[in-house]
Amino acid sequence: MENLHPKKSLRDKLHEIIYEADTRGGKIFDVILLIAILTSILLVMLESISSFDDKYHTFLDISEWVITILFSIEYVLRVISIKKPFKYIFSFYGIIDLLSTIPKYLTFIIAGYHNLAAIRALRLLRVFRILKLTRYIGASNRLIVALKASKAKIAVFIFFIIIICVILGTVMYMIEGAENGFTSIPRSVYWAIVTLTTVGFGDIAPQTPLGQLIASVIMILGYGIIAIPTGIVSSEIAKSEKIHTNTQSCTNCLVEDHKDNAEYCYNCGRKII
Repeated sequence: MENLHPKKSLRDKLHEIIYEADTRGGKIFDVILLIAILTSILLVMLESISSFDDKYHTFLDISEWVITILFSIEYVLRVISIKKPFKYIFSFYGIIDLLSTIPKYLTFIIAGYHNLAAIRALRLLRVFRILKLTRYIGASNRLIVALKASKAKIAVFIFFIIIICVILGTVMYMIEGAENGFTSIPRSVYWAIVTLTTVGFGDIAPQTPLGQLIASVIMILGYGIIAIPTGIVSSEIAKSEKIHTNTQSCTNCLVEDHKDNAEYCYNCGRKII
């Protein structure tokens, strides 16, 4: 009788722990990884404080080396636990993982490069793999689908805003003039963008009554414009179907977000272990 549950190889077990978060081992691995990343970022921040670094430099340096070595081991395990290593090495996460590991080693060549370890903050994006284990999985997938469906509408909206800023900037240049800080049309367009987005740096301000009236209209218009992208995305979210997926990762192509109970990868067709 054929064994319905073939024994997994060491590489398959490593893949399940490192790349998937649906198993107990995967959950523990991800939590430990996130704690290590946060600790590493905290160490870099503390090291930038001169008074603290002078007192605890040795401790900070040793701690940073320990975490760097652990990240190096993790990177190697990620490479050897998949059938196509280059898929991971040249992926977004693969590049980030590598860049977050090498800064400490660069200190052997040029001092000060360890501060680049702060790039490890990007590794915190992996927290979404843990969030997928909870009720947020449906919401996260719907948001991604909605953003993709809305990109054309949002692009048109941004283009429309740029046109408005150019027109309003030109009008303010004609009304206020160089004597009030509107020395050129590009500088006036900059003012229009800052005002329309309700940022208001205050480095340029209209002085004439007509200019102030137009500025008031732009600021009020800005509050209305802020809500438009939200409405576009919300509309697409309402139309999107609820997708039930998990964090199972294909050992062949590393694609995640497979539907619950899926037996084969939707990207390459390989059987999911």
